[in-house]
Order: sequence, then structure tokens, then C-alpha cells
Amino acid sequence: MGLKQPFEDQGLRWPKLYRGRLIKRYKRFLADVTLDSGEIVTAHCSNSGRMTGCNQPGRPVYLSFHDNPKRKLKYTWELIEMPTSMVGVNTLVPNRLVAKAVGGGLVPELAGYETVASEVRVNKSSRLDLKLSGNGLPDAYVEIKNCTLVEEGCARFPDAPTLRGQKHLKELARLKADGARAVIFFLVQRTDAERFRPADDIDPAYGRLLREVAKKGVEPIAYDVEISTQAIRLRRILPCVF
Repeated sequence: MGLKQPFEDQGLRWPKLYRGRLIKRYKRFLADVTLDSGEIVTAHCSNSGRMTGCNQPGRPVYLSFHDNPKRKLKYTWELIEMPTSMVGVNTLVPNRLVAKAVGGGLVPELAGYETVASEVRVNKSSRLDLKLSGNGLPDAYVEIKNCTLVEEGCARFPDAPTLRGQKHLKELARLKADGARAVIFFLVQRTDAERFRPADDIDPAYGRLLREVAKKGVEPIAYDVEISTQAIRLRRILPCVF
């Protein structure tokens, strides 16, 4: 990508992180962790997927701390250290990271637009993550998906059946048919993938629909990241294998 700015300027810097060991993840949104200090805490897990391959008890994990009186849980699970890669598990990160990268001109496939708007309503019941507009170009709608499942060098999505994900694909296809540009953006929050493909064994309906809308002009884009305990940024585009 030819990025020349300092690492943190290209991406997102983590808040102060606290290292520990994962005890267990449960009820989807909770994770018990033994901090290096010896304290056992319950952290919020901002990830509704199965997190297959990145939720092994005993693995090193990194939590952020938020001293907000309105929060029941002060810690948020951000990273897990797997044998072949650090993995970002917070599903709130991809939207912020991709929006910043696109706005900074760091995604060549989505360059040339004047404005980047987030959380854009496309009908009474649906929003998509980004709308790019300006410079005489057709509006571009981008839905961003967090991908943490990697097997034998292949990043795969989803890691659990997703009716919501199918709904987003249908909205993108509708917008494309109406004359807009439509993009489904898979952000692989780890460094050990060489390609991307839909997880047909997990959600065959999603895989079929993704192929169908791609034939209608919805553009699949997949990127991996460079990630450390200091910051995360986009690294390179991955081939999408259908």
C-alpha cells in the first residue's frame, strides 16, 4: 500500500492495555480473566460470534479499562495472543479503523471521495456502516464485517449463522441496482491469513447469497491488519476466493 506515515497515524492506538490469561468466555458477552497482577476480573466481550479459534482458555489476552460509572463492567477484552498471530476481538474496532483509513486515503479501492459518513440509514429498519460521496462519483455504501476465523491461512466469515449479515447483503444488492456503488468489506483482525472465502460449512445460505450479490456487482473487499499491543492498522488486501 506504500504507507509512509507513522504506524499509529495510519490506524488506531489502543488505550492502556492490561495483560492476563483467559479463564473462559461465556454468555457471548462475558469473559473471566486472571490479570498478571493476580486479580480475577470479568470483562465485556464485544463480539457476538462464536470466536472459533480465538477463545482458548489459558491464552494471553489484553484488556482495556474504562472508569465510567455507567458501565457495569470496567474492562473490555481487546486482544488475544494466538500461536500464529495477535487477534483483535473487539467488533467495534473495524468500523472505526476502516472509516479512518478510507478518510485518510489509505484504501486505494475506495479512494477519491470527499466525505465519509458513518452509520447511514438506508431504509426504515437498516443502516450500513459507511457512505462515501463527492467528487462527482456515484455514492458508495460500505458494510464492514469483522473476521477473526482463520484456518490453514484462509480467513473465513461468518463464524456463526447470521441472518443480519444476509440482510446487509440484500440491502447492498438493492442499492447497487439503484445505481450506487456497493461494497462488503471484510476486516481480518489478525496477520496469518493469505486469502478470504465465505464459511460455507458454517452458514451456507450466507455463502450462496454473497456469491449471488457479487455477480450483481456488489464488491467484496478483504484486508488484514498489522497489529500489536500499541496499535492496529490496515496492512494489505487479500484475494477473495469464491
